[in-house]
Amino acid sequence: MKSCALRNLGCKVNEYETEAMKRQMQEAGYEIVPFEEAADVYVVNTCSVTNIADRKSRQMLHQARKKNPDAVVVAAGCYVQAAADDLLKEGCADILLGNDQKGHLAEAVAEWMRKREDETAGEMACYVSDIGKSREVEELVLADALDHTRAFIKIQDGCNQFCSYCIIPYTRGRVRSRRPGEILREVERVVEKGYREVVLTGIHISSYGLDFVSEEESAKPGAESGIATYDPNRCEALLDLLFSLEQMPGLERVRLGSLEPRIITPAFVEGLKKCTKFCPHFHLSLQSGCDETLRRMNRHYTTAEYEAGCRLLREAFEHPAITTDVITGFAGETEEEFATTTRFLEGLNLYEIHVFPYSVRKGTRAQRMPGQNTESVKKARSRVLLDMTKRQSREFRAWYIGRGVDVLLEEQVEENGRIYSVGHTKEYVKVAFPGGKWELNTIVHGNVKGFLTNDKMLAE
Repeated sequence: MKSCALRNLGCKVNEYETEAMKRQMQEAGYEIVPFEEAADVYVVNTCSVTNIADRKSRQMLHQARKKNPDAVVVAAGCYVQAAADDLLKEGCADILLGNDQKGHLAEAVAEWMRKREDETAGEMACYVSDIGKSREVEELVLADALDHTRAFIKIQDGCNQFCSYCIIPYTRGRVRSRRPGEILREVERVVEKGYREVVLTGIHISSYGLDFVSEEESAKPGAESGIATYDPNRCEALLDLLFSLEQMPGLERVRLGSLEPRIITPAFVEGLKKCTKFCPHFHLSLQSGCDETLRRMNRHYTTAEYEAGCRLLREAFEHPAITTDVITGFAGETEEEFATTTRFLEGLNLYEIHVFPYSVRKGTRAQRMPGQNTESVKKARSRVLLDMTKRQSREFRAWYIGRGVDVLLEEQVEENGRIYSVGHTKEYVKVAFPGGKWELNTIVHGNVKGFLTNDKMLAE
């Protein structure tokens, strides 16, 4: 039996697609082995969100070639979509698969193998199309044998936002939504396999259903471009999907991936409150706490609007977890602007801040902006926010001490010679129960006693 090793880089959408590619190769008769081992085929699902992601993608491809020079090396995903010409020149892969071609992995490998046996294989097979012209979400199916308690379900692809720093609309294309029936059937399959929780993920899930237009709307001038303007009041499709999942037997929890801040409207929040399975864990990407910086980033909200959304969530849910992303050292960000961001974040007091030093992306508007900051400035500002989020996260989790929580158990770990059963609350707070007497993938109620470690609460 031939073997295949896959390595995923990047976001949860990539993770979902890697699992689906794994299933393809299994169905084609391949044994799936760890990426560190020798294999007949290596697949690297690449990322291009930062320069570091680009570099790591290339490193993984070179590592695969070094492990087995005779293996077929496949590069797939965002870095391929962004830099196909560079990869063709570099020759570090045999097959290039764009973001709308991952469903053809097995047949692309089979074709390459056949040509190699016939001694007709060329230097590289390239399956990279103009992603901007894609109008449908590529249908991918998850592997049958999954080994987690939480399943990520891709509900859409693409983004129409065109933030000035971001390459993703060029590597993922425009907003394309999966039909509700397809999503529900996939969730039913993972629930049948024993999953209790699903996370609805995508590139810009707040735009889910934006491309579900009526015949009248599609006939309007400009509709053929496929670049619809995001409307925060058009959240019915996403809420309808949540309402359908609410009725699914066996499914206990539903999470949403990263959300556009503008979707947090009274109507959307009222809809979420009707879903008892919904987990009040909101990742609202901020990127900057300074309005001047947000304008240069082409983010379409103000800090006042963002703060109002957080206030709305805190009024609607008892103790919602609100997390965010922040970019430090963006083009033109001054010390004063960064100080404004710091003050704003101190006032918000979020559960977690994911901090990213600004990475210049070739082909974006921000690349051409004046006032590019040095790497040392970016890193120094990042350290300030990392210290802040460490303190704020602990304060958020300390609220649970003395309170009861429901925890979906996911794994057993050893801490200082003792075994603990560990899982997450609906707010995604990690909680550990002493001993291994509980069955994993079950929901256990307990009372929080305090901190076990910096990232785990202790409950009994």
